[in-house]
Amino acid sequence: MRRRLLIAIAAGVPLAAAVYLPTASAETQTPASATPLNCAEVPVKAPSGTKVESVTAVRDAGGTIKGTGLLGGEATGVPAFCKVTVTVTHPGEGDHAKISTWLPEKGWNGRFQALGGSAYLAGDNGVGMGNAVKSGYAATTTDAGVGDALDVSWALKSDGTVNTTPLKNFSYRSQHEAAVVGKQVVASVYAKRAAYSYFTGCSTGGREGYAEAQRYPDDYDGILADAPAVNWDEFEVATLWPQVVMNNEKTYPTGCELDAFTNAAVKACDTLDGAKDGLVNDPSRCDFDPRRLIGTKVVCDGKELTITAADASVVRKIWDGPRTTSGKKLWSGVPITADLKGLAGSTTTPDGTVVGAPFPVPQFWVTNWLKKDPSFDISKITYSEFTRLFKQSQAEYDKVIGTDDPDLSGFRASGGKLLTWHGQDDQYIPTQGTVEYRKQVERELGGAKKVDDFYRVFLAPGTSHCGLNGQDGSADGLAALTSWVEHGKAPKTLPATLIAADGKPVQRNLCRYPEVPRYKGHGALDAATSFRCAVPSRH
Repeated sequence: MRRRLLIAIAAGVPLAAAVYLPTASAETQTPASATPLNCAEVPVKAPSGTKVESVTAVRDAGGTIKGTGLLGGEATGVPAFCKVTVTVTHPGEGDHAKISTWLPEKGWNGRFQALGGSAYLAGDNGVGMGNAVKSGYAATTTDAGVGDALDVSWALKSDGTVNTTPLKNFSYRSQHEAAVVGKQVVASVYAKRAAYSYFTGCSTGGREGYAEAQRYPDDYDGILADAPAVNWDEFEVATLWPQVVMNNEKTYPTGCELDAFTNAAVKACDTLDGAKDGLVNDPSRCDFDPRRLIGTKVVCDGKELTITAADASVVRKIWDGPRTTSGKKLWSGVPITADLKGLAGSTTTPDGTVVGAPFPVPQFWVTNWLKKDPSFDISKITYSEFTRLFKQSQAEYDKVIGTDDPDLSGFRASGGKLLTWHGQDDQYIPTQGTVEYRKQVERELGGAKKVDDFYRVFLAPGTSHCGLNGQDGSADGLAALTSWVEHGKAPKTLPATLIAADGKPVQRNLCRYPEVPRYKGHGALDAATSFRCAVPSRH
């Protein structure tokens, strides 16, 4: 179970896994002086509403940086850097948030980069920071005074009420304070301000990037916020829906059976883009009916299983997404081409009983912040109670952590650029949430053309949660962002390497939403030049 959990969480790593290993984005601006870096404690002015508790500075020889906590990982070949740690508190609130800034001794590219977190981890675990330093950036992250990726011990006070201070820190406040402090540290150590400032993150980190654009539009010149966990108050409850369905229907398809449904959907909708390549470029148009698999035999762990009508009904409800008992749609379901095992997992108890195995992130949100009872058994949630929980989460937490304010006029006015890619096969954060947010911004700010001037979204076929950070291929979003910010070259497409059904890499140009890749009818299927971007026809 622990290994499966590690893999699941790592798949969602914004982390840094960090794969922010920019190429063009690492182009050196004005290198720091060749004189030795003075790695000493620097004066730090406390951000508004905070008090600086301590400042430390130590030299780190670099080399291999081991990622801390559950996510682990490592960054290799990291050059020597100065590590400045600033601890701040909000007087009277009893919190202690650490802000860590790593400054390369040599070869600073003149840029500042802040890194976000993953799941309930507010900041980077060291891997992304190491890779940022390796690419010439002065990098900053914050722990927001909370814990590791699945540590929610800070959620409730001893009296059982919600601990609002760390929630506010985790939601938005600490990221802004990290921007303020990190820039100060950079200016003090290098005796010059960074020429450009960037924020990078995926998942929770992506949400934090959107929070910055919405609440503190002057903090960054550019924000790379991928697979963003925006609409947090809604999608966190919504992603518990697969477990609610299985528990209420008392049907738990095996992993092999779930894979059979996903594979059948991919096969049925593969050619919608004109190419049979194992990649579904627009899953929202795929209308595969899971009932077509009823009676199909599936071999799992040496046993032959037969897919039942009950199995198909469960999958159909999961794909459709959460609804009220009267049929009103609450949120998008798991994308039809995504791995169902992430949210519809199950396990067998020692006595042979099959039970649900919920993904911890939404489970913890419901038990701690909604039920205010860490021991609450989510398997008891009925369909009607699910609706109540969904609406409770909206009412209590949208203003704190919803991160879905479509008014980005301040960020636009500041000259900032916001770039996002989101995997079409995201098994943890429904892709349509990002699409709907983008539509809301268009309605708020005067249409797609005006929004494209500063905010662009790219959807990645065949890509799981944060998968372009090295799991399902790669894309250098930071290179595209720096080119946009510093040279005014807005990305029309985002070059990426994707992994096709046969496991081999293929080159694709991710299309700017709402366009999707379409095969030209000739040319190699692994070549980006064989595809063009087109607005999908109505389905």
